[in-house]
Amino acid sequence: MLNLFIQDGVSDAAQGLEPIVEEKTLSIMELLVNGGLGGQIIIGVLFVLLFVAVYIYFERLFAIKAASEVDSNFMNQIRDNVASGNIQAAKVLCNTQNSPVSRLTEKGISRIGSPLEDINTAIENAGRLEVYKLEKNVSILATVAGAAPMIGFLGTVIGMVLAFHQLATSSGQAEMGSLAEGIYTAMTTTVAGLIVGIIAYIGYNHLVVKTDKVVYQMEATAVDFLDILNEPA
Repeated sequence: MLNLFIQDGVSDAAQGLEPIVEEKTLSIMELLVNGGLGGQIIIGVLFVLLFVAVYIYFERLFAIKAASEVDSNFMNQIRDNVASGNIQAAKVLCNTQNSPVSRLTEKGISRIGSPLEDINTAIENAGRLEVYKLEKNVSILATVAGAAPMIGFLGTVIGMVLAFHQLATSSGQAEMGSLAEGIYTAMTTTVAGLIVGIIAYIGYNHLVVKTDKVVYQMEATAVDFLDILNEPA
């Protein structure tokens, strides 16, 4: 009777106890440190690519922003100078602006007296050069956007190969905890590669939109300048 009472008490106590679940936290630094030499090299390469992408983005953004700043009264002043025959004053005005629009206009002014087709060709050639200057190093962003995820995936594949190699060399007796830890550590390179690739991709497309606006601005200026030359005296 006493033994039965003790057993019932132990059973009730066991039912009242809840298993203690230890919460395991994971920091980014732990992932980077525990990723092995191969993972650390991949992460280092991705950080370099991220720095390059951010630098190019802001450098081009400021350059394109400066190129898009044109005096709203610029073409009106050019029209007045050309109409009055003061070509030198029009050239001086273009030199003071220092923008793609002003350089295209100056190229057209320097060809005044030639056939309109020759003037248009000279402006188009100058426009291609200006577009090339605006798009300088922007293609690197596109390269980073495509290469970063692949580099990150390469790090993950290397980590998976090492994890399964550990499993094979241990004759299938590898501890599942350490094996799983090696796998999710390897996956961090893919996460890092995707983050870098997304940042570079967004930056590239934003710069393309900004560049297109400047190109449209140059095209509109070229049309306005040709219209000035076609105006009756």
